[in-house]
Amino acid sequence: MTKAIDYYLSLDCAFAYLGSQELERIAQRHRATVRVKPVHLPTVFERTGGLPVKQRSAERQAYRFIEMRRWRDQRGLRLIPEPPFFPVDDAPAADIVLAADAVGRKPLRIAHAILRALWAEEQNIADRPSLLEIAQRNGEDALGIVAKARDPAIREQLTANTEEAIRIGMFDSPWYVHRGTPFHGQDRLDFLDRALAADPA
Repeated sequence: MTKAIDYYLSLDCAFAYLGSQELERIAQRHRATVRVKPVHLPTVFERTGGLPVKQRSAERQAYRFIEMRRWRDQRGLRLIPEPPFFPVDDAPAADIVLAADAVGRKPLRIAHAILRALWAEEQNIADRPSLLEIAQRNGEDALGIVAKARDPAIREQLTANTEEAIRIGMFDSPWYVHRGTPFHGQDRLDFLDRALAADPA
């Protein structure tokens, strides 16, 4: 049986960006499949008692910036703590990732490119021309992906992913699941790495 990771995320999540490349490295090391499952995080928050970033207390927002800079330095990534297009409606970006998966492309690579575009390149990931350009830059079938993203079934999949995520206990992004065990946050990737190492599959 192939090792697998279910990866639930919001495409505007800074910590998903900070952990994205490390997740890919871990998956490659263990020859694990990553099933990328974008969700609508506002719905997750509404149903599980969470708050959008800008509605959190000043203390929580201040510590979030500390953690973002800490992990930026740890991972050696470029990160703009307050990008010009955040908060943003990430549903169009989620459509692109889901469409990439549906047409047999590489959703994990597209997801990372979108996260990087928001958090390191000052791009608006709610803007469809920008999403087309991001896909093109990453060597994907950009026109095919964008065309597929208009299929109503893609947005239905986003809703289904969100309901599935809530059902299994997700309350924030990123959220990784291996063999039914959840790992919340990119700072838990070491634990996911160990779980995969112990998996006899």
